[in-house]
Amino acid sequence: MVSEMNSLNPSYIDARNDILKYIPKQVGKVLDVGCSIGVLGKKIKENYAAEVTGIEMNEEMARIAKENLDRIIIGDVEQICLSEYFSSEYFDCIILADILEHLRNPWTVLNRLTSILSEKGLVISSIPNVRHYTTILQLTFKGYWPYRDRGIHDRTHLRFFALRNIKELFDYSGLKIKKIDENYRLIERQHPYNRFSKYFAFPPIRAFLVFQYIILAAK
Repeated sequence: MVSEMNSLNPSYIDARNDILKYIPKQVGKVLDVGCSIGVLGKKIKENYAAEVTGIEMNEEMARIAKENLDRIIIGDVEQICLSEYFSSEYFDCIILADILEHLRNPWTVLNRLTSILSEKGLVISSIPNVRHYTTILQLTFKGYWPYRDRGIHDRTHLRFFALRNIKELFDYSGLKIKKIDENYRLIERQHPYNRFSKYFAFPPIRAFLVFQYIILAAK
């Protein structure tokens, strides 16, 4: 298993404590879409004694996740018929941690997922902010889109969102946004200086320092 993990992009398998803290205390059934190797789901099981199901299309990751979660569905969430696996309103919480931007049609997927979310359930999503100042600098002064292996400009991203796009996405899906939090970065990649980012997030420039939005939404 160690050799398998060494071959995976570390950005896709790290612990998501920024997501874990939003899990409802009384949660019973959780769906983690794009669960990777199941690190987040394992923590949810340990902390909340919840039943955790994962959807993961990467078979290598899914094999590892089977050891950590109650159930794994291997496949593309855009192609999976959710009603074949889950009854209506089955989950108390659905997690989409940096997944929607990888989908061809995130609007349709999010809309379909609401059918298996309970009436009082919660959707927790994290979405990169394409309005981060690094995007603007690259395009304005270098005339270049900065394709990278991770982060906002991950080369596997198919869709890009600023805050208004995010609000439209959830509105289209029939979900009401209850809270939006921000993760700030001065430097787009992981760097020790990023711990000071929030101190520079003054109102006029705040949107340009947001690396990622965390969205909590419900029916």
